[in-house]
Amino acid sequence: MRPEFKKKSIRSYVVRAGRMTEGQRAAFEKYWPVYGLSLYQGQLDADTAFGRKAPRVLEIGFGMGDSLLTMLQAEPDKDFIGIEVHPPGVGRLINNTGKLALPNLRVYLADANDVLADCIADHSIERIQIYFPDPWHKKKHNKRRLIQTAFVEQLRDKLTVGGMLHFATDWQPYAEHMLEIMESVSGLENVVGAGHYAPRPDYRPTTKFEQRGERLGHGVWDLLFKSV
Repeated sequence: MRPEFKKKSIRSYVVRAGRMTEGQRAAFEKYWPVYGLSLYQGQLDADTAFGRKAPRVLEIGFGMGDSLLTMLQAEPDKDFIGIEVHPPGVGRLINNTGKLALPNLRVYLADANDVLADCIADHSIERIQIYFPDPWHKKKHNKRRLIQTAFVEQLRDKLTVGGMLHFATDWQPYAEHMLEIMESVSGLENVVGAGHYAPRPDYRPTTKFEQRGERLGHGVWDLLFKSV
């Protein structure tokens, strides 16, 4: 499988070929037919894809998928849709999910902008989560940051009324940028009050990278906004 890109635009990531393990390659053969979704299938009929009606959670950029796998197990009452552009991470996640025979995952190996535009119905997602996106530290690269006004407006439209938009970052300037953007978008309400960051919700696992950062005194900022 290769990432599905439909049009040129400023990307918030760099596609790295990466090396897939034999297990990850085998996972695509065995588990992609179970968990994989394609842009070219058009708008997702989630009830059919998952075989039930349930709250839906969308994660954009799940990396190697370890925290998402934890959430799949911790919240079996919810269905999770993951979007990632790097094949090794997708391979690892579907391999581990398949070995555990977990039914509540579906995955896009594609650009999130394309998936949102073509596949995710408005007002269909109860929670959208984006954890530790690339902060693009240099000022000249800030335009590549994923969290921008138009993108947040697109995410807002996918949420059910009362649905949650949850971001987390370990880079304070990006946290400040996110907070400014999210508080400027109509139809979203900061659940802990204007100008404030949220405590980490119990459902978000801490990663090894995050735990190491905490030991070194690095901060992590969670932003939790509700669709109103």
